Amino acid sequence: MLDERDIPAKIGAAGRPVRHCEAKIVRGDGSEAAVGELGEIWMRGLNITPGYWNRPDANASSFVDGWFRSGDVGRMDEDGYFYIEDRVKDMYITGGENVYPAEVENALYEMPAIHEVAVIGLPDPKWGEYGCAVVVPRPGATVTIDELRAHCGDRLARYKHPVRIELVDALPRNATGKVLKFELRDRFG
Repeated sequence: MLDERDIPAKIGAAGRPVRHCEAKIVRGDGSEAAVGELGEIWMRGLNITPGYWNRPDANASSFVDGWFRSGDVGRMDEDGYFYIEDRVKDMYITGGENVYPAEVENALYEMPAIHEVAVIGLPDPKWGEYGCAVVVPRPGATVTIDELRAHCGDRLARYKHPVRIELVDALPRNATGKVLKFELRDRFG
């Protein structure tokens, strides 16, 4: 929960855990992440579901020692405020390194030529996966992979730079406006 008085100093925060709820950021290996480090948000408490009805498979993958694995990638600041950055299922691994598409997308959105962008991981025989930026340019604008890489420059580690770019007229969305990344993976994978 984010109190109204905290909003000016904590823009972008989801807030702190509510009463009777614990939350933490967990690395892929199950250890607790450091302050500011990205990881999966885990929660436990009386207000968290005890499990999925008649879904033992979902329970097995969603709960660890009483902690609910949210599927959200986030970070916690030094004051205990949580920031949601991405979804775990959208993360891809290239050369053993985790890449969170939202980080790459945010960097690319700084480019004036980009109207919309979605970054997905696609299979690669050498690296496991590689980044593909699916870009909707602004009307009348063009963008190239070289421009994308130059823009990413020192904003992102080299392994996070998109290897492939696909230009489209629009990104596929569901009824609520969420980008359907699985459709992009099917189309370009």
